[in-house]
Amino acid sequence: MTAVNVTSVNVLNNPTFFSAPLQFEIAYECHCELQHDLEWKLTYVGSAESEKYDQVLDSVLVGPVRAGQFRFVFQTDGPDPAKLPPDNIVGVTVLLLTCSYKDTEFIRVGYYISNDYTEDGLRESPPEPPRLDLLTRSILAENPRVTRFPCDFDKPAAIPSAGGQENADPEVHPSSLDHMEQCGGMEGAQHREGEDDTIDGDEEEEEEEDDEEPEGEEAEEDDTMMEQ
Repeated sequence: MTAVNVTSVNVLNNPTFFSAPLQFEIAYECHCELQHDLEWKLTYVGSAESEKYDQVLDSVLVGPVRAGQFRFVFQTDGPDPAKLPPDNIVGVTVLLLTCSYKDTEFIRVGYYISNDYTEDGLRESPPEPPRLDLLTRSILAENPRVTRFPCDFDKPAAIPSAGGQENADPEVHPSSLDHMEQCGGMEGAQHREGEDDTIDGDEEEEEEEDDEEPEGEEAEEDDTMMEQ
């Protein structure tokens, strides 16, 4: 079981004007106390052609992290239009809400965003440069794409053995962590690809005392890593 589980994300103040603040009500539960804070980050994808237009709108640390259920509102200003390509201000883009622990991202929630005019005349003949005061921002909150990644949370403390020596427990991995939960078809949200490592054991032969031919017994170990 993973140490932190995000149970819900509700998009507030939606739809609204392009320059209005972004608001997300986030609920999560912690199954144990953690030594460090959780880092929540909101990133606006300015262009699908280059990552240099991505804007980190805000990053906040939430802590101390104790066992229990928690809820808070993450609010930040919208993207700076001066840092966006003019041709990409109007149209569809992506917003990424992520959470990390000790610089390791363990969940990413991606949303489509549609920036468009409400008046038909402006839609048919959009002004240049775009009229930001007339643009409406709509987040497709019903169709997020949620991607989960394995994360090594705090290791348990060393436990003295019966012989008086201290043996550290192995690292804790969230074995029940789903590698991806998709609620909608969102191809713009970035995600990591996992890989499978399969280790085959050597073939062992054991001689019999009789004249029968030795039978080979193949030991195969499947050590498939969790797909991220």
